[in-house]
Amino acid sequence: MSRARERPPVAFFDVDETLLATKTMLDFWDFWAASGAWPLPARVPDLRARAAAGEDRNTLNREYYRRFTGVPARTLASVACHWYDAHRRGPRAFVTAAVEAVERHRARGHEVVLVSGSLRPLLEAVARDFGAAQVWCTEQGVTAGGLLTGEVERPMIGQAKAGAVAAVVGERGVRAEDCWAYGDHVSDLAMLRSVGHPVVVGGSPALAVEAGRAGWAVLGGDRGPRRAVPCAGRSVVTSGNGR
Repeated sequence: MSRARERPPVAFFDVDETLLATKTMLDFWDFWAASGAWPLPARVPDLRARAAAGEDRNTLNREYYRRFTGVPARTLASVACHWYDAHRRGPRAFVTAAVEAVERHRARGHEVVLVSGSLRPLLEAVARDFGAAQVWCTEQGVTAGGLLTGEVERPMIGQAKAGAVAAVVGERGVRAEDCWAYGDHVSDLAMLRSVGHPVVVGGSPALAVEAGRAGWAVLGGDRGPRRAVPCAGRSVVTSGNGR
């Protein structure tokens, strides 16, 4: 039996509106602003409205992270964990079918990897909750003194997600055709196309067309709760992105 056959396949999950029933970066900003943990920038563009209008996600992603320039990374991580503990208690906080898919994969011994453009502290809280093995995300620059620079490396959006899949597949020694990927947005297409078992979550018209053409599986986008387990008490996941 080949080494590729001996290793468990990987299930890759987008997070925003695929696993969590929210846009984490935007909701977290509201939580951060209300927390008073750090002075806010003098002018804060309405990224929510611009995202809804279809503005380039890569540009918006970079603008978002610049809002945290000078913030201690530890402060951001602490507030992020509090945000997730509050969010996960909501009665419609999760996409039910995707939560069930994570549980099925873990029950079968598959590794779960989160791939998202969101903040690492938020995603690591989610990963600890769901037992994900690794997080691949947009990485924030940090100074030697532990302060966020406001700049990021390549945002984990679009083709970058396919690159993350390729890196994990190579690292694990598994075959991409044996792996799964779950996404809800057209920006997830590259990731979905890079595995043998793509799954569309929710009702994106663009993804519905592709799913119908290619015969991909589709899961509903119904929202629901998850049992309450605080993120502070879970094991730490392995970082992706070569870190």
